[in-house]
Amino acid sequence: MKIFLCTVLIAAFLMSCGFSQADAATIKQTLDGAMDLSIEYPDSVIVGRDFAVSVLIQNNGWEDKQDISFSVQTQDQSIVAKNQTLFIERLSKGGSFGGTLEFSAVPSELGTHYLNVVYSHVLLSNNETPQPTLQKNIALPILLKGAPEVQLNTIAPNSIFPNAEFAFDVEVLSRDIPIRDVTVQILAPSDVVIRGQNSYTYSTIEQNTPLFIRSTIVTNPEEVTSEHKIPFEVIISYLDDSGDEQTTSKSVSLLLRPRTFMEFTTDGGLWLGGFFLAPYISIGTIVGIPAGALFSLMIHRLQKKKKGKRKK
Repeated sequence: MKIFLCTVLIAAFLMSCGFSQADAATIKQTLDGAMDLSIEYPDSVIVGRDFAVSVLIQNNGWEDKQDISFSVQTQDQSIVAKNQTLFIERLSKGGSFGGTLEFSAVPSELGTHYLNVVYSHVLLSNNETPQPTLQKNIALPILLKGAPEVQLNTIAPNSIFPNAEFAFDVEVLSRDIPIRDVTVQILAPSDVVIRGQNSYTYSTIEQNTPLFIRSTIVTNPEEVTSEHKIPFEVIISYLDDSGDEQTTSKSVSLLLRPRTFMEFTTDGGLWLGGFFLAPYISIGTIVGIPAGALFSLMIHRLQKKKKGKRKK
């Protein structure tokens, strides 16, 4: 119960100070005297941002401990410490102790940098006689990144043809930070139209939580005589964790080509030459129909069209 309460208090402190502990790494070790040490730190940090290392120490042994010290040394000038040491004179059996150390990642060489942790305590035999100091060194690897990474991924068919519908999917993924006031736009060329909306807004997208958008593109009915690529552009604008407006875009080219004699559509329909068979049966059923039967079905539809014209 004490460990839980201490952990909650540390987490609340970090949130109130504006530190993000999402995607944090945790190191847990049990030291001599049944001292449980837990260190939580971010595995990556954006340069120019502050971050924190949280520490929780639990005395699960039957002796008291004294002169408990937790100190973090920076390896180089890429990470600057605001406070580096936690210290408590005595910790009774069953007691816990925790706190946070604050740091800043200054603009410097990107890549993995290390914080060097030096932990020590003195065990009191029978709660009276000090024993030799126990010391433990731990390295904390932290990846320094130049800018928050927001990914735009698209899923679309390799090629499309006239007078048909196709799915065009967009995935937005913010790797490092939550983003706010998000707008996603899908800009289509004149050869196609987007069914429904082409602009989407979201109040927040959480860190490492993918957002999926499914849209439908409809190609013009005019036939094309030769294949050519048509460009799409996806644009996302948002506010980052510092309140600055950012924009990211991605261009995608799809191959627009003439329709072949037999084409399946994404909704289960089938084009046979210039005739369209509505998706009243499944794709699996259509695939299983012999070519002769498909040809007979096409002739039957033609005959029905001719009869209809005669009646008029």
